[in-house]
Amino acid sequence: MDIATVDKLLTTTRSVRKRLDLTRAVDPQLVADCLEIAVQAPTGSNLQGYHFVVVTDAAKRAALAELYRLAWADYRAATAGQPPVWNVRDPRMARARLVRDSASYLAEQLHAVPMLIVACVDGRVEHAPAMMQASLYGSILPAVWSLMLALRARGVGSAWTTLHLMHEEQAAKILNIPAGVTQAALLPVAYFLGDDFAPAKRLAARERTYWDAWGELSAVN
Repeated sequence: MDIATVDKLLTTTRSVRKRLDLTRAVDPQLVADCLEIAVQAPTGSNLQGYHFVVVTDAAKRAALAELYRLAWADYRAATAGQPPVWNVRDPRMARARLVRDSASYLAEQLHAVPMLIVACVDGRVEHAPAMMQASLYGSILPAVWSLMLALRARGVGSAWTTLHLMHEEQAAKILNIPAGVTQAALLPVAYFLGDDFAPAKRLAARERTYWDAWGELSAVN
């Protein structure tokens, strides 16, 4: 296995919003191939309860985009008076503003993204114990991430979004998703512009990794 290639894929798969090519249709066969790769991800008890709704119909994309815009407006209104997550002197604040601007752009342009993929899984976990919630989402999220990686390797960008879930029932009606199915994520999918994605600035894993007990840092650098 070419470790360098694998590491590059894992460290440069970004949430693509502003750099989605809104003018170019995505090859359905490419997406179908990526989905077959994605479902190799593990699922709880190997139940394979995953489902993917690929949306290319313009009217349905527009309807989902409208729900997304409404959710984004509600989210912005709800967080408008909250203090910033980081101190203003923290250089990461500038990055946070970029992410916010990028998210705003996606909310405005989601209707123009040529393909949306809604990842779903059998079952509901409202009011369920933490174990059942983790098991359900753990049976779809690995596949969604694998899908994003497979798309990235083929020159196609995506972004993990969940805002539309503020209006989950309306989205289900648009796509005829049964009541007993959980929507886990909505991916805007398009070929990306440019190819200079790089590793992001992250807190070092060693600063958040504990050995044998919470707060016990390792001597490993």
